[in-house]
Amino acid sequence: MGRVASSERRGGLLVARVAAQRVMEGLERGGSIAVDGCCLTAVDVDGEGFTCALTGETLARTAFPERLRPGARVNLERPMRADGRFDGHIVQGHVDGVGIVRALRRQGDGAELEVTLPAGLERYVVEKGSIAVDGVSLTVAGVSAGVFRAALIPYTLEHTSLGQARVGGPVNLEVDVIAKYVESLLGAARR
Repeated sequence: MGRVASSERRGGLLVARVAAQRVMEGLERGGSIAVDGCCLTAVDVDGEGFTCALTGETLARTAFPERLRPGARVNLERPMRADGRFDGHIVQGHVDGVGIVRALRRQGDGAELEVTLPAGLERYVVEKGSIAVDGVSLTVAGVSAGVFRAALIPYTLEHTSLGQARVGGPVNLEVDVIAKYVESLLGAARR
């Protein structure tokens, strides 16, 4: 995780500075880094963090207008190297929509997260399938009427911002890209 040090509008862009440590090794100016599940470009890098510039397109499709404020904790992840070990589901850093947290129910050391699904995304979300919430790869525990649930283990609660998810707050969602490709291929075959 990192923390938003500053964010300001400049020339039609939102320029944000993120203070970070663990993800900085090898990050160079122009390198990619996922912030709350959205792949961004580090336009400036130093030993204390990085700066990124967000366009209107990015702001329109993400939870950033409300969430990318000074002091906010953000999930950070570097891209997987092509020769790296694949672990989890495919997460590209392409936000498909913004969901709203309906509940974060503590259950012993874990929790259950409940999030609304924007119109058009529900068809890609299935029980025991995958979804990324603010860049965190989760297994869907259940889906019903535009809402999905996911169980959060103590590690996820401690090492991501999901442990502090706010009811009514927005989250970036990325659905399973394989489901989108299957839908596209089946649609093309029917034509």
